[in-house]
Amino acid sequence: MPELPEVSGLVGFLDERIVGRAIVGVELASIAVLKTFDPSPQALVGLVVDAVSRHGKWIALETSGGLSLVFHLSRAGWLRWSDALPTTVLRPGKSPIALRVRFDDGSGFDLTEAGTQKRLAVHIVRDVVDVPGIAKLGIDPLSPEFTREAFGQLVASRRMQIKGLLRDQNEIAGVGNAYSDEVLHVAKLSPFALTSSLEPGQIDTLYDALITTLTNAVDAAAGKPAKDLKDAKRAGMRVHGRTGEACPVCGDVIREVSFADRSLQYCATCQTGGKPLADRRMSKLLK
Repeated sequence: MPELPEVSGLVGFLDERIVGRAIVGVELASIAVLKTFDPSPQALVGLVVDAVSRHGKWIALETSGGLSLVFHLSRAGWLRWSDALPTTVLRPGKSPIALRVRFDDGSGFDLTEAGTQKRLAVHIVRDVVDVPGIAKLGIDPLSPEFTREAFGQLVASRRMQIKGLLRDQNEIAGVGNAYSDEVLHVAKLSPFALTSSLEPGQIDTLYDALITTLTNAVDAAAGKPAKDLKDAKRAGMRVHGRTGEACPVCGDVIREVSFADRSLQYCATCQTGGKPLADRRMSKLLK
């Protein structure tokens, strides 16, 4: 799933290419991805893109006509850019393409989705806060408002596993499964540690790890073509997605805990005092 750094990279990529361009076509190949019915997709035709913005993991194309095309790529969605889009008309159900947007210079992009779980979401709205997922977003961790004091108050107000807090979009916008693993590894904290158990010094460390990890990842994504952002994300991971490899800090093997629809990765030596965590999918405690 694209998270804050990759979404930021996509926003920068689109900003350079479509701001000032008129939308000349919107083709819907999967009705399931469209979560609004009024305005219709055709209402965007003829409008000029004024800005491209990020809201957590959401991307918004804001137009001169007061309408915004807002989308969330979710778990298996992606944006595929073309300097010269094919002229053929999309056929529903015949490809991974869910939505195509054309611009007045012949360029455009497809929103695609792989796999069987269809969660790609597209909204056409008059105000981005009309999107329920955006209206409920918590604080952006790279915003000026996200201070150490604000983070400390957030941690103190919740009694939950720290990984869950980092991933909760209603609390902190933009961090998902991958970067929460990375942040916790940098902070040397167990993903199962409770927020109520953290000492002030650990909160300091976690705050610094969160800001540094995201800032570095955003910088790494900046300027990259859309097609390269997925590979860049994978290449930059220290522990996430690296089960069985050596920890880059201590050399211990990177371990995994699997759930029904996701998994997390961590280093026992760096994060849990050398004790492996229970793999709940296997219903056993590793010793």
